[in-house]
Amino acid sequence: MDKKVLIIIVTYNAAEYIGACLSSLAKINYPRDRFDILVVDNASTDRTTDAIKDFVEIKLLVNGKNVGFAAGNNIGLKYAVDNGFDYVYLLNQDTEVDPEFLAKAVELARIDEKIAAVQSKLLLFDTKKINSIGNEIHYLGFAFAGGYQLSDRQMSAREITYASGAACLLRIFALKKIGLFNADFFMYHEDADLGWRLWLSGWKVMLAPESVVYHKYEFSRSIKKYYYMERNRFLVILQNYKLATILLIAPAGILMDLATLFYSFFSGWWLEKLKVYVYFLSWKNWAKIIKARRKVQRLRVVGDREVVKRFVGKIEFQDVANPLLKYIANPLFNLYWQIVKKLIWW
Repeated sequence: MDKKVLIIIVTYNAAEYIGACLSSLAKINYPRDRFDILVVDNASTDRTTDAIKDFVEIKLLVNGKNVGFAAGNNIGLKYAVDNGFDYVYLLNQDTEVDPEFLAKAVELARIDEKIAAVQSKLLLFDTKKINSIGNEIHYLGFAFAGGYQLSDRQMSAREITYASGAACLLRIFALKKIGLFNADFFMYHEDADLGWRLWLSGWKVMLAPESVVYHKYEFSRSIKKYYYMERNRFLVILQNYKLATILLIAPAGILMDLATLFYSFFSGWWLEKLKVYVYFLSWKNWAKIIKARRKVQRLRVVGDREVVKRFVGKIEFQDVANPLLKYIANPLFNLYWQIVKKLIWW
């Protein structure tokens, strides 16, 4: 436990959560001189910063505006790089931690220098059921929590597709190699993108089941999330797949997009869906996508054939479950995936 760790918490209107989160961090068993806690506040309009100031050992940076989860964490990541930390631990504002969460995460990361990210076992705060035991990526860019709402159980450390940004340890050396979060994502899928890029660059992503974090998770907090989730799944695909893979999955992608557009009119987020199309009509946005894509493709050492072995063909997340998804969409799109992924030889 001699590794130096910076715990980063990005806050936005977190007054009801942050006190309990920081109080739980005060009880952890990691050597106090080997970790610091940095809170990056995204211009909260409630009493978040006042609550943080009650904890004298916490470093607080206050942004002049809400720059989003991705850019907010990047501020903390750059601080860690500049100040000689070995790891950073990203922690959501609405969590409480087990006293051994950090020690167990670092212990696993130290086993292999190629381990770049370690996710803690995320349990739902109220029910103690699973929130995430490693997140999943659907081949069409959807990302969701693996194991959600299942009963907790004993499990071993294992490789996962990507680590949830709600509770994960990241190796600074790896971030120096592949870069930080893509700030254009603002929020949602930025952790999926980072995990994908880590695998492409030859790093490993792991679950540390003995490292436990409790999450006061609510899926539907704002309709704006649908805009970022839809837009960002396209950004992830366009940035990280090889062009041949994009063309191969395009028929399924077009059909899925028509289906989600149709569904959005009945679900109340059709305007957010239309805003996604507007985003991709901008040449300025395409210039940013192309720039990000070139960087990813330049750094990759692993082909799509290897990476997509980790991707799934079904969306299995209870908070978005419905009969159409379960009985029509999932079987159809999964069948397509089982066929076409065998064609990916690059």
